[in-house]
Amino acid sequence: MQTDQTASRKPALFSLDNIKSLAKGRLPGQVVIQYTDKCNASCVQCGMRQSNKYPRTTLNVDDTKRILDAMVERGVQAVSFTGGEPLLCLSEISECIRHARDIGIKYIRTGTNGFMFKGSHKADFEAKIHKIARNLAESGLYTFWVSVDSANAEMHEKNRGLPGTIAGMEKALPIFHEYGLYPSANLGINRYLSGYDNPPPTGADFNSQAFYDHFRQGFRQFYGFVESLGFTVVNACYPMSLDEADAAENAVYTATSEDDFIRFTPQEKLALFKALFDTIPEFRHRLRIFTPRSSLMALIRHYEGNEAASYPCRGGIDFFFIDSKDMNTYPCGYRGTENMGKFWDLDLNSIDKKAWCKQCDWECFRDPSELAGSLLDMFQQPLSLGKKLLTDRAYSKLWLEDMRYYRACQYFNATLAPDMQKLAKFKPERFRILKSPNSADISATPLTSVAP
Repeated sequence: MQTDQTASRKPALFSLDNIKSLAKGRLPGQVVIQYTDKCNASCVQCGMRQSNKYPRTTLNVDDTKRILDAMVERGVQAVSFTGGEPLLCLSEISECIRHARDIGIKYIRTGTNGFMFKGSHKADFEAKIHKIARNLAESGLYTFWVSVDSANAEMHEKNRGLPGTIAGMEKALPIFHEYGLYPSANLGINRYLSGYDNPPPTGADFNSQAFYDHFRQGFRQFYGFVESLGFTVVNACYPMSLDEADAAENAVYTATSEDDFIRFTPQEKLALFKALFDTIPEFRHRLRIFTPRSSLMALIRHYEGNEAASYPCRGGIDFFFIDSKDMNTYPCGYRGTENMGKFWDLDLNSIDKKAWCKQCDWECFRDPSELAGSLLDMFQQPLSLGKKLLTDRAYSKLWLEDMRYYRACQYFNATLAPDMQKLAKFKPERFRILKSPNSADISATPLTSVAP
């Protein structure tokens, strides 16, 4: 049931518009719109869980369309509608998606906690899913994510307070595929991605090798699990924990928590990111894995003490967050003290184009900033880029590999089925894989010591 319109929406990385942006020292813009902070789930990792009592807010369609129009005027090419739970406002979100498509925004995303997958045993379940899938597929959506917290169905459903959703996902995904829509499984990395009964060693028992091994196996289980459900695309959100005591008050996007569920020490993050870095190559010929290994390398080096190894985030320069509470613009969901006002009043030319921020690990803006950093250097300081690529062979290899892989994944266009022939080129046995050190004390051996 894929339409000609969706089938033809293939992105071009080096389109004329993108080249013009890069030549001006800017990336093609993206904006995350929090359409609502209402939610019907109980996730411990999120401040918007339904048990938290505070005045809830929702944008309206007319104001959102005005924001979208302002985005196009400023060259924004990507928009995400998030929550809360966005699909509590399905008809409104769909109307906004259609408007974004009609005015020329190419990359439009939204997602769900999966509440609509409950009750898969009921007689009307399939009809309900057909209606939702048809609505989203016809709206012009580019990416659609479904949150999955664990390779253990019981743990996922207990944390979310949404029983029966895993069985519902497995039943619903083939229906989405009928409409030419291939949802992504979205993992918010947490301590219990293997299940509540299998916690990682921590505290006085912490050992970097044991912690690495635990998450190495956990990521393997997770990728295999979502593949068995029928997902063809997978993403991982890096832990949205907050380090400073007052950071929870500063973050405008409250999909955060100080709970140990997603709170990790720097030493734990180092081992965790290395485990993810090493696991991805085992599965990327079978699944379209959005997480770029060059970005993970930058994070690993950061936690090894080399903070200069990563590109700063472009939040507040090319990327922005719009809050449902006041409809104002912020550099990102983390920097909530920097109110930039209404997006339609925003003068991008007055913003300093030099990026500097490395305050969080959140992948929403950090990953694209890292991937596009070399592209900006290509246009702005080619000699510096040439030196980096020549002297840092490990990073340059990974970055080029990520670029090739993203192309093989059709840039994660959810309206296209995976091209397994292209993905097969990334089988582990096809080339030598750069791995992170795996020693008795992982943190003792920097990734930069590994030859490409």
